[in-house]
Amino acid sequence: MSRTLVIGFGNLDRADDGVAYYVINALRRRLGQEILSEEMTGLEGLGGETDSIFLSQLVPELMDVLTDYDQVVFVDAHVYENVDNLHCTPVSQDYTPPTFSHNITPPMLLAFLKKLYHREPNGYLVSIRGYDFDFHRNLSVATKALVEPAVEYIQSRLLSDNAH
Repeated sequence: MSRTLVIGFGNLDRADDGVAYYVINALRRRLGQEILSEEMTGLEGLGGETDSIFLSQLVPELMDVLTDYDQVVFVDAHVYENVDNLHCTPVSQDYTPPTFSHNITPPMLLAFLKKLYHREPNGYLVSIRGYDFDFHRNLSVATKALVEPAVEYIQSRLLSDNAH
């Protein structure tokens, strides 16, 4: 059985930065899985063919979880005007040290997984255009409109491709 983990990450207190939380819950709804409350990560319910979690940031401890998956789909907000509102790109497993960040990126996480665990799942980053990153908990109208298209893309393109 081929397994996929969808990892949403972002900050619910920074408006559109939390869009991945809404994408993860919409995907879970479509898959007939329990909706995550804001206090839940989804880590407690892993074990299916398609699992999903939401975290405020990527952490090294995820490597222990990722060893069980053949494909990892990361979901996050982006701010780039020259990138499609809904953008998907493969995630390289090559390590490039960050210039200024203390955050772990999807490529960094997969590179560490490859080096330390000799595991190389297929990785994808689905990024959704964010417009409002102020301190509040509501998505902007434009970003909210991208939640269902993002779920549709993940389900039809990434999950169905993994099944074949």
